[in-house]
Amino acid sequence: MTALSVSTSAAASLRADALVIGVAKGPKGIALAPGAEAVAEAFEGKLAEVLSTLGATGAEGETVKVPSPAGLKAALVLAVGLGDAAEGGYELEALRRAAGVAARTLAGAKKAALALPAESADEIEAVALGALLGSYAFGTYKNNGGKEPVGELVLLSTRKGSKEAKAAVERALVVGEEMNRARDLVNTAPNDLNPKSFAALAQAAGKEHGLKVEVLDEKALLKGGFGGLLGVGNGSVNPPRLVKVAYTHPKARASLAFVGKGITYDSGGISLKPAGHNETMKCDMAGAAAVFAAVVSAKRLGLQVNVTAWLALAENMPSGSATRPGDVLRMYGGKTVEVLNTDAEGRLVLADAIVRAGEENPDVIVDVATLTGAMMMALGSRTFGVMANADELRDSLHTAAGEVGEQSWPMPLPAELRKGMTESTVADLANMGERMGGGLVAGLFLKEFVAEGIDWAHLDIAGPAFHEGAPFGYTPKGGTASAVRTLVRFAEQKAAGGKA
Repeated sequence: MTALSVSTSAAASLRADALVIGVAKGPKGIALAPGAEAVAEAFEGKLAEVLSTLGATGAEGETVKVPSPAGLKAALVLAVGLGDAAEGGYELEALRRAAGVAARTLAGAKKAALALPAESADEIEAVALGALLGSYAFGTYKNNGGKEPVGELVLLSTRKGSKEAKAAVERALVVGEEMNRARDLVNTAPNDLNPKSFAALAQAAGKEHGLKVEVLDEKALLKGGFGGLLGVGNGSVNPPRLVKVAYTHPKARASLAFVGKGITYDSGGISLKPAGHNETMKCDMAGAAAVFAAVVSAKRLGLQVNVTAWLALAENMPSGSATRPGDVLRMYGGKTVEVLNTDAEGRLVLADAIVRAGEENPDVIVDVATLTGAMMMALGSRTFGVMANADELRDSLHTAAGEVGEQSWPMPLPAELRKGMTESTVADLANMGERMGGGLVAGLFLKEFVAEGIDWAHLDIAGPAFHEGAPFGYTPKGGTASAVRTLVRFAEQKAAGGKA
């Protein structure tokens, strides 16, 4: 992984392959962002003119490389666009994205210096995190993987020695490393990542970081009556697992349960997905990867809150032993569900895990899942939906997402949509309801399994969990680690404020 450090060295005197500065769209052309002063001086005040001549506009994500003049020890200057100029300081997300673009652009370089706006602790963290995320590359299966990620990034700031700056860098390192762990999991081929191997990775991380990990295998799931997990996993040669990863703090005053959908490959089962809809279904465990990364982050940051991740792991495959449309499953806790569509499997494994998580009486349960195509149709590929049984919880998660640069949108749980699921003639519930509003129907299904008195929220990350287009900002092609930052910020808020 790319090494990151902070330095108070003068930008002009630092030896590096590249020196990164920020530029923006000003009212009269390119505006240089704070941090670029030494570079502008080396260009004898003509830097903006040079960049404009080369076609730079300062637009977000734009990059222009210029050979360094005498007076700079770096070999070249990389100008990264921040978007519209801001007199009162740039938005943190603009800084994250600019740092991410710079890190990705400089792949193959041994060392680069970042002279972006980074004086406040929040700015330092934003630049550091964006750079770490932007330098990410997944080359596990490539014999010739192309350029290596930039070897070392040096963040230039006068705040290096302050307590706040150190904490900002440490948080960026932890969250960046754990997000990249989640990305690795999502990007791993499904013939290598199955429920058993995912559980083993969780056990290894638990041992490394001092987390308590419990794994229920197929025998324990059968004994315990986890009909949802078993029903989904029955068709695969790779049996399901329920993994509990627990972090406790002696001074905690709040307890959180994060439940993640972990379908390591989703063929749709007997309700088979058509060609064109199954090629990226290794990403259907992104929710489990997110909650796993969040609990490890909470431990590494030492948050004064108890956090437990529940990874509901299964592989949804068709075979002679697979669950059929029309089968009835007895879920953990006793409710029965008529399976009308085996491709609506995520809600089945989540339901078992939500009931189990509720038995430990947490203050809040938040489940995270690539649950419905309907949510992607509603919100697009960059925004996740937030539903909850309490408006305050829904709004606090939406706010937390915005604070850390994740796009989310609060969604309702209309009572009238529940009717279609409760009209099964053979079971308590059906796993399908009305077609219109399918993302909301899925949320209402999960709500049926939440114990009375527990606040619960559902994040449907089907859109942003896996990016199929060209990289942008700090977001690569493939797994994105959607929702990790939101969960960590939410845990931090509960650690600071006590009971949810």
